[in-house]
Amino acid sequence: MSNIPNQVPDHRTPFMEVNSILGVLLSEVQSILGDQFIGLYLYGSLAYGGFDKESDIDFLVVTRNDLTDPIFNRLREMHLRITQIDSWRSSQLEGSYLPQNALRIFDPRSVLFNHIDRGPGETLKRMEVNDGQTSRAWWGGWVMLRAVLLDCGIPLAGPPPAFLVDAVSVEELKHANLAVLHGWFEPMLEDTSQLESYGYQPYAVLTMCRILYTHASGGIVSKPEAARWAQETIGAPWASLIDRAWTGRQHPEIKASNGEIRLTQEFIRFALEHCI
Repeated sequence: MSNIPNQVPDHRTPFMEVNSILGVLLSEVQSILGDQFIGLYLYGSLAYGGFDKESDIDFLVVTRNDLTDPIFNRLREMHLRITQIDSWRSSQLEGSYLPQNALRIFDPRSVLFNHIDRGPGETLKRMEVNDGQTSRAWWGGWVMLRAVLLDCGIPLAGPPPAFLVDAVSVEELKHANLAVLHGWFEPMLEDTSQLESYGYQPYAVLTMCRILYTHASGGIVSKPEAARWAQETIGAPWASLIDRAWTGRQHPEIKASNGEIRLTQEFIRFALEHCI
């Protein structure tokens, strides 16, 4: 049908470099956090399947309490050290450090989000969620994270996710889906800066596929599954855009064309119109 692989979900990664990076991360995090450490979990494509050489390594560290400044600084230095490891995966960690109370109850007024994005030059940072639109989007991402952890999160250390998070209803998941769509992607109809390279434009297209799938089914699947579903379900003109996105994610350094940017915006509008 397309360039999108028909992958069977697999909770193991075939890349030894990934296993090596995760081993360093787990050892260092446990050493730095001590009795503040609750668990380290994998989610994203490593959990759902569809992991490949373009995927990031999605992780979540759960702590007993908020991070103090000294501990945060030690973790930040640790992530900088990991990026110096001679491995193609050393800069592909993307994840968060959340205290267990923040994982169970979303309250942006009472917690700072400690997060690292993938990519060269990225490091751990504290993120405040202090405006309505951003808060809504973060709430949506938080609900979806809970759903993924419960469905297929992989504990590298710590209790099963069900001990840390409450069940997510289909209605709650669909509301979260809308929050992500409106909070993170609707602004791109005005500001196209993130869509101007294959570093993000394919991600936006493939995420629209997942958002549309969740709205239709009340579930979450991997990007490859959602992309195939979207091609089969909604068809033209989006099928070719989805194919190009799957190929384009392999070349994040390339700029997206004006036509691709406009069509991606139209795909976002399509999702906004259908997810109501």
